[in-house]
Amino acid sequence: MRNLKSFGLVTMLFILTAFVKNDNPILLGYKVGDVASDFSLKNINGEMISLSDYNQAKGFLVIFTCNTCPYAVAYEDRIIALDKKYKPLGVPVVAINPNNPEIQSGDSFEGMKVRAQEKGFTFPYLFDEGQKIYPKYGAQRTPHVYLLEKTKVGNIVRYIGAIDDNYQDESQVEEKFVEIAVDNMLSGKEIEIKTTRAIGCSIKA
Repeated sequence: MRNLKSFGLVTMLFILTAFVKNDNPILLGYKVGDVASDFSLKNINGEMISLSDYNQAKGFLVIFTCNTCPYAVAYEDRIIALDKKYKPLGVPVVAINPNNPEIQSGDSFEGMKVRAQEKGFTFPYLFDEGQKIYPKYGAQRTPHVYLLEKTKVGNIVRYIGAIDDNYQDESQVEEKFVEIAVDNMLSGKEIEIKTTRAIGCSIKA
């Protein structure tokens, strides 16, 4: 009888935990040190973009973002600044909209084109049609950053998380997580802070 009760308790716990949303980005999708597979996604200009298109790249800042999330909007200028700073150094921004436009209509492909033109995006803004790419990465928020280093064995994940420590006020930022990670990667130094908690809106799937 005791064994049956124990079995029943374990079964109940398994069922309950199966429906608990895990919000830890390092437990889902890629982890630091993993090799990220390439993708082919449609850019706002209609062209298909893959990481393999960037022959001279040393790495990539793959950023999951969108048109409608207030956190993502707050970071747009900083994402543009990251691209302008690091693209000439071989680490361009590649932005991906992971939201389902049937749930979040403002994140439609047409809406992406409008937003990119309004803000003057200097980087590709790709549509994750069918929402196939963001689960592979394990992205859960917009924005959510993945720093990849291009190596002979593939694009290795070096950092996962937030852009910095203050989405509300750029002037009050104390820790520029992404900039520090990219600078260390380019100089061959160890990245001390490899993961942080991405702060933003949940992805609309």
